Amino acid sequence: MPEPRTWQLTACSAVLGLALAAGAATAAGPWDNGQRKAERARAAAATPTGGAHHAEKRPPAGPPPGPAPAPSAAGVLRALDTPPAALKADLAAVLVPLLADPGLGPLRTASVVDATTGRQLYGEGATTPMTPASTIKIATSVAALSALGPDHRIPTTVVASADRRTVTLVGGGDPTLDRARLKALATATARALGNRGTTGVRITYDAGLYRGPARHPIGPNENIAPVSALMLDEGRLDGSHSGPAPRAADPARDTATAFAELLTKAGTTVQGVPAPGRAPKPAQGAEPAQGAEPGQGAEPGQGAEPAQGAAPARGAEAAPLARTESAPLSDLVERTLTHSDNDLAEALARQTALARKQPASFTGAGKAVRAELTALGLPTTGTRFADGSGLSRDNRLSAALLTGLLTRAADPDRPALRPVLTGLPVGGFSGTLQGRFDTGPATTGAGLVRAKTGTLTGVNTLAGTVVTRDGRLLAFAFLAGRTPSPYTAQPALDRLSAALAPQG
Repeated sequence: MPEPRTWQLTACSAVLGLALAAGAATAAGPWDNGQRKAERARAAAATPTGGAHHAEKRPPAGPPPGPAPAPSAAGVLRALDTPPAALKADLAAVLVPLLADPGLGPLRTASVVDATTGRQLYGEGATTPMTPASTIKIATSVAALSALGPDHRIPTTVVASADRRTVTLVGGGDPTLDRARLKALATATARALGNRGTTGVRITYDAGLYRGPARHPIGPNENIAPVSALMLDEGRLDGSHSGPAPRAADPARDTATAFAELLTKAGTTVQGVPAPGRAPKPAQGAEPAQGAEPGQGAEPGQGAEPAQGAAPARGAEAAPLARTESAPLSDLVERTLTHSDNDLAEALARQTALARKQPASFTGAGKAVRAELTALGLPTTGTRFADGSGLSRDNRLSAALLTGLLTRAADPDRPALRPVLTGLPVGGFSGTLQGRFDTGPATTGAGLVRAKTGTLTGVNTLAGTVVTRDGRLLAFAFLAGRTPSPYTAQPALDRLSAALAPQG
């Protein structure tokens, strides 16, 4: 049975909502065409400073003009300047007709809450578990940030055997490792070996941090590579950075092969071809040659599930040679949510498993994510985490859990979870929402709605935040099942979320 629909807004929550919404809009709003705050420094550093046309126009005299606001900035500012007051329209009257859209299919649930107070403002089957598709990435991200903190980085290391005749490339679970960082790792390794008088080595690679099957239950698929603790460019074979792509069948082997080639170019002779193996135990107190401190990663999960593609560990002690680390977890979460990155979502789930002392597998990660969310006081009854990405139809989340997750991320006392909000795509501007909110009534949500999308055949979902006319930050989640087509379901979801935004 649908849950009672409520509409209780007080002047007190309005004041609190205004303050929180203003802060959220400043940090996560559509400034700079939806660019995320956490990416601005990198974007500025990468901006070209020269070019063929740099001298065609003389800069005007006087101080440079201020940046032009994003097209939707005026609407945001009007919403924040409106005096706190109860919303004029009854949410039930607004949302019920929109939820009845045939494009949403026969199964649909909804939850809208005041992100400041956590009070539910509207609910329709809000506690009913549904297949969430990629909106489960919100849960994966919250769990990872809660378990590890926003500054956690995922390492990839190189260690040498005691006799320095073998070096082992050790995967720590970083799918964002790219060729530039791998080259730097090979260069540092060659330098460290040269300092020890070693000119030739064999190479092994260790992807044994992960347990259980590497292949996602959906089978070979361009939406996700085999889940490996050692991989280069997410196993992508076409140079792309997001979306479907041809994938490597054995990402760990391909990464080790690329490392061997780069090590050869750096001046070290590589004997034979890379082979799977386990890294020897590091010598006590040893540090990488680069001087980097060992990471604070958790011990590999214990359990009956076998390690992926690794031989038993050798007993000889190893010497750490070189190390590279991922971007901070805060950046990884933003990338996961903005681009709906399946490979990175599975990595975040396994990092959570390691932190929770669970096997780094699909099963262990699911248990760890659920345990972390339960510890945050979230409603996990009836949930199921079959993966971290949402590709599995066996996942189950409720709309109430999704809005609860977003409310936790907006909590001023939980700043570590804020990247969940800043990583949400901006309607009409960025990520998986860049091409939406551009027609009909949904255009009122462009620039104002931030939300994670979810799409499987017959499943369409949307969960995120919006600032209302009176300055409240609302968290919403709309889940639809047995939808006839994404081409009718997605616009219907967009209209639902846009109805929460300021009109006119």
